[in-house]
Amino acid sequence: MVDKRHSVSALGFMLLLLLLAPPCSVAATEVPSDVFLSEFYRAQGGYGQPGKVLKVEPLSEKQQLAEAGESLRVLYTSTEGLWEEDLVAVSGVLYLPKGEAPASGWPLVSWSHGTVGINDRCAPSWNGRQAQDENYLNEFLVRGFAVVASDYQGLGTLGLHPYLATRPAAYSNLDLIRAVQNSNFPLAEQVLLLGQSQGASAAISTASLAPDYAPEINVVGVVATGAPYFTPATMKNLDRLRRLDRPDPLLGYTFLGMILAEHLDPAFERGDFIADVAWGLAEDAQNLCYRELKLKVVEANLMRGKVFKKNPIVGLEDAFTRMSYPHLAINVPVFLGTGQLDRDTPYRMQAKLVQDMCAANTVVHWQVYPDLDHRGVVLPSLADSLPFMRQVFAGDTVASRCPIAPE
Repeated sequence: MVDKRHSVSALGFMLLLLLLAPPCSVAATEVPSDVFLSEFYRAQGGYGQPGKVLKVEPLSEKQQLAEAGESLRVLYTSTEGLWEEDLVAVSGVLYLPKGEAPASGWPLVSWSHGTVGINDRCAPSWNGRQAQDENYLNEFLVRGFAVVASDYQGLGTLGLHPYLATRPAAYSNLDLIRAVQNSNFPLAEQVLLLGQSQGASAAISTASLAPDYAPEINVVGVVATGAPYFTPATMKNLDRLRRLDRPDPLLGYTFLGMILAEHLDPAFERGDFIADVAWGLAEDAQNLCYRELKLKVVEANLMRGKVFKKNPIVGLEDAFTRMSYPHLAINVPVFLGTGQLDRDTPYRMQAKLVQDMCAANTVVHWQVYPDLDHRGVVLPSLADSLPFMRQVFAGDTVASRCPIAPE
């Protein structure tokens, strides 16, 4: 039996994989958002099934976390999540705490990142993480949790990143968990799913699909903040709240969603909806990371009423379907943190998600932060989510905090 307190070196592990791995094709179609980062992100072969490590290498200093004892980039196989017909190579990272692992291995958290863009260079394993996310993940490392984090399908690797599509993100997460837990890393069997914004959607969907897709993974709970909720009703309500005559800093989200819609349906053309005044910026959405895209949207002072020749919400219906949760009957407790000042995923949208999850008999611990917005909720919510985590890792009963109706 392997002593989980010690891990093999990254180089030795890579050599072992190269010796043992049988050849297998890994399918991907190149798209405009693909750029060459390094040879690491280009797969040369695979294992013939999802959840297998292809390559491992140390992260650069920029990409490491301060509280990690070891920071590794991982390339692995996963099921392509839009059509589910092929395997694709997906990249991610594994951060191990400092010190010696417990005999049973480090307890594991799986982090799902928020919107970074769809261009390969935006992949967190390559581009690094925002300071807020670094601080957040370091809090887990100092408490003795290992952190695994997928870039998601198509970020860093060949093929389109299907922005906000839940199934590809869930498969990417589950297959990375499989890959590292089935390798010679000092990891325990239990895993908790973490996510913010796009990542909150990914974490919830990962828990939703885990029992069927990866029943061997011992998911104990979910911690999500700023969770979106895409249903026909919520999208119509959100559309009604938008002011067409004011600059909209959130237009970048719509541009990214329209790229997914165009990928799903050849009959959907962004040019039919986007006016000339915004076309250049909408095209740049496949080349810019989200922070750059949002800055350009703000600098251009773009108003939704002038950006669109016609409302794209009708054309985005297929994309919104892909962004919806597989189901809301989650078999593990879910902590949801909501900032009442959230504009990106508005309070009412999140309240409706909580109501529907509760109606599906999911154990939901909902915490509302009246003075916090979408990003501001992440770090302060630790005061409430860490006790929740201790409960679920210990197997204790978590009391549900379900509202009667959304406020």
